[in-house]
Amino acid sequence: MDKQSKRKAYAGLGIILIAAVFTVGYFWGQHNQFNADQIANITNKNGPVDFAPFWKAWEVINEKYVPTNGTSTAPVSDQTRVYGAIQGMVNSLGDPYTVFFPPVQSQNFNEEISGNFEGVGMEVGSKDGVLTVISPIKNSPAYNAGIKTGDKILKINDTLTTNLSTDDAVNMIRGPKGTVVKLLISRAGVKNPFEVSITRNMIELPTVDTETKGDVFVIHLYSFSAISPNLFRDALRSFVESGKYKLVLDLRGNPGGYLEAAIDMASWFLPPGKVVVREDFGGKTPEQVYRSLGYNIFTNKLKMAILIDNGSASASEILAGALHDNGVATLVGQQSFGKGSVQELVDITPDTSLKVTVARWLTPNGISISHQGLTPDVPVTLDQQKFLQGDDTQMDAAVNLLDK
Repeated sequence: MDKQSKRKAYAGLGIILIAAVFTVGYFWGQHNQFNADQIANITNKNGPVDFAPFWKAWEVINEKYVPTNGTSTAPVSDQTRVYGAIQGMVNSLGDPYTVFFPPVQSQNFNEEISGNFEGVGMEVGSKDGVLTVISPIKNSPAYNAGIKTGDKILKINDTLTTNLSTDDAVNMIRGPKGTVVKLLISRAGVKNPFEVSITRNMIELPTVDTETKGDVFVIHLYSFSAISPNLFRDALRSFVESGKYKLVLDLRGNPGGYLEAAIDMASWFLPPGKVVVREDFGGKTPEQVYRSLGYNIFTNKLKMAILIDNGSASASEILAGALHDNGVATLVGQQSFGKGSVQELVDITPDTSLKVTVARWLTPNGISISHQGLTPDVPVTLDQQKFLQGDDTQMDAAVNLLDK
């Protein structure tokens, strides 16, 4: 799950009666309070909706269906069928980040956003309809097993990922420390898919580290957690105290995190009121504009480059897009991932919930992050062979750019 979903989940969310018509139908099926014509003519704000096919299918199942799956011949409960109908409605949206959670899955999701850090240590998302690794966390079990950004996950243990939502896949990959999960991986440049076995462990999330390359100061930012703004501030203090004025911010492999962290970090480079990111609700409600807090401690002497790649997602794209569009930084590297949507967790019943995409992120210049991600000003592909020998071609390109 993307951490931006957590931000929305922490807000006080009310109950949306998104399944109200199914609830009415359930009581109709049980108590015959309404007739089919009344149900079929229910309207919503988008106009009349014909529910007659739904109720005909419901009645055909009631009258004709005989259970044959497995060893049990017990009928599926009406409530389970209602949950299945909601799931089908959600699946029809074609959005891998909008997910309905029946009771058990809802409980698991709530445990996750409360902080469950046992697993393999990687962020995944849907890319062109395929479950894709956004980024393995540095020194995590996935990282140490050789998982790379851009890897396509075809199977989890014996389950094909073709019809899995992102959240269902995450639930299958996650597990207790010491247990093993097997992933079938397809990788660009490798002819055949191959299997990787990963032993789950406790995950320690790295946040910030720094280094210098000649007269260039480098900040590596690995995540946008709750503590990231303070650690980033400390790194900037070290940069200022170094007397240098050339800065590389490395956001490669950073899968994102809290929006508030990205806004705080952008505010060190932007005057008050400058746009950091726009939240577009598709015309349903007015656009929300998030602006710089205006710390703005750097002068025009600053020269800055931001490194991005296919593993830079969500809050990484927000920060990079803000500093790029406001003329502060040059983007170097590869196209970013393109995770520019916002999810909100809504209670449907006391024990079920719906994680629904409610908005998309736009850069200050109105570029949709979801559409294709961010395009670097200076495109540079990482030379994997040289990287294994200690030569980072993308970093070299960023440093050379600032040295001009």
